[in-house]
Amino acid sequence: MDAASATRRGLLAGGGAALAMPCGGLAQAAAGRSRLILLGTAGGPSPKPNRAAPANAIVVDGATYVIDCGNGVARQMALAGLSLGSIGCVFVTHQHSDHNADYGNLLLLAWATNLTTRVETYGPPPLREMTRLFLELNAYDIKTRMADEGRPPLKDLIAPHEITAGGLVMQDGRVKVTAALVRHPPVEPALAYRFDCPDRSIVFSGDTQPSENLVALAKGADVLVHEVMYLPALERLIAAEPNAKTLREHLLASHTSAQDVGRIAAEAGVKTLVLSHFVPGGLPAIPDETWAEAVRPHFAGRIVVGRDLMEL
Repeated sequence: MDAASATRRGLLAGGGAALAMPCGGLAQAAAGRSRLILLGTAGGPSPKPNRAAPANAIVVDGATYVIDCGNGVARQMALAGLSLGSIGCVFVTHQHSDHNADYGNLLLLAWATNLTTRVETYGPPPLREMTRLFLELNAYDIKTRMADEGRPPLKDLIAPHEITAGGLVMQDGRVKVTAALVRHPPVEPALAYRFDCPDRSIVFSGDTQPSENLVALAKGADVLVHEVMYLPALERLIAAEPNAKTLREHLLASHTSAQDVGRIAAEAGVKTLVLSHFVPGGLPAIPDETWAEAVRPHFAGRIVVGRDLMEL
């Protein structure tokens, strides 16, 4: 069997991460510049008037790699000027609704627009079952568009791969993607991803408490996109919640404070720290300088306070 055939046959086997199908098919080695677009920077499942739900995109040589699929991700891609037909891979960090609510919708809407090539999707279980059930839920629309618009079966364009351990996830001619397990109780497994692109390395923390696995994954990275929580504003966030005590306990156990984000970035030795998945992330908005000032005593590198549709 030649190398190309072996790559085509590679799959993620049950217990962990392994080399899988390259995104967008086999590609020639590329030396293009990577684009990082923050599609949505809010944290939490409730819609925010000032920030979209969590989602990011990396674009290399015209191929788009989507990381997380919060509500409205397809529209955010349109606003960012990204073709839905350019999606080659989708990566889900964990199975919380603010990160997966539009996993299926993104693929359906891309298919109904201009997607004609297979998309490899990666994430924790039950990603395969989610994919199957989404196709079943939308079977009427899919069959109608196949008949009326001549589109190929959507099921043939989605190849889900489940990840339950850290390690190499996939590699093609543009990027190498590695995962690490992080702690986001009670959701297990939860993942961080590292993208080694032709020109730089970009790491996404996903949702996590301070994590040594993440520090190891992000060692020497050019960019770390990390979730962030501003503790002084927590009480304001949960004041109107009937389950305030439980919510407070969850947030403190499952997320990372601004101070700890700075420490993690410093320990990993990253060049640029991008703050995203803001908690609180709604209105009244916390000023950018407040977020940066909370991190700065602990990290001497470049700090970027993320905003929707920001490109780095």
